[in-house]
Amino acid sequence: MEKINEKSANKLNGFLMLFILLLLIALEIYLLILGIRTDNSQILWIFFPLLVVLFLATSGFVVVQPNDSRVLILFGKYIGTVRESGFWWINPFTVRKKVSLRIRNFNSQKIKVNDLHGNPIEIGAVIVWRVTDSAKAVFDVENYEQFVDIQSETAIRSLASEFPYDVSEDDKASLRGSPQEIAENLKNTLQSRLEVAGVDVLEARISHLAYAPEIAQAMLRRQQAQAIIAARTKIVEGAVGMVEMALHALSEQNIVKLDEDKKATMVNNLMVALVSETEVQPVINTGTLYQ
Repeated sequence: MEKINEKSANKLNGFLMLFILLLLIALEIYLLILGIRTDNSQILWIFFPLLVVLFLATSGFVVVQPNDSRVLILFGKYIGTVRESGFWWINPFTVRKKVSLRIRNFNSQKIKVNDLHGNPIEIGAVIVWRVTDSAKAVFDVENYEQFVDIQSETAIRSLASEFPYDVSEDDKASLRGSPQEIAENLKNTLQSRLEVAGVDVLEARISHLAYAPEIAQAMLRRQQAQAIIAARTKIVEGAVGMVEMALHALSEQNIVKLDEDKKATMVNNLMVALVSETEVQPVINTGTLYQ
């Protein structure tokens, strides 16, 4: 495939060319009047060719707005791109294709796909992009806007299948738990796919993420169970630390001397008080531990 890179096209200031055409029109009028008065047919050999030139020259004017461009094609050959905004005059025989250089958004539909663990999920993303090479956008792909749409959806599907929806380990990436890493991965993947079309991906982020309706309730219950287990684990770890700290403080400060049975009873009472989900009722022992 022939590689085509954007280059600047030759152009003239439109106001300067307009002034020249007005002078030529004035010359045409003068020749017409002179030919009628003198009845000189030789003047017509100048008048009519010049009239054709004027007619063709008027089609060479073009107005380019900011963040806009015109890709010029002369007899099937790319001759350059006009990027500078303003009023210009270009070769009237060229075909001009308008390519917008403005920033655009692509908001994907909710796509149903399986994640890394095979769970059906719904995912959608917002892609912010712009054309940076108008020549590639016109000549290297059939329709660059449609190309961006299709490649974006393909990249989103590929991304969703490479990561799990959620994981319990904090050091592993997931679609829900690592939004920044997922966004960067999606952006890099899209950039590699869209570079051939002269498109620069400015930002790519997940806009919608959810389990598919048929498993949403089951997955919600699983998430709740995992959250409860994680919370109880933290509570037990904290309670063990507090009991250890209490026993160590009592031993160092010689507040009371505890044998193994008393330590076991104290640990049991503290663990019940710290871990229990219900309000603990204190029990006052008026005797000894062994009665």
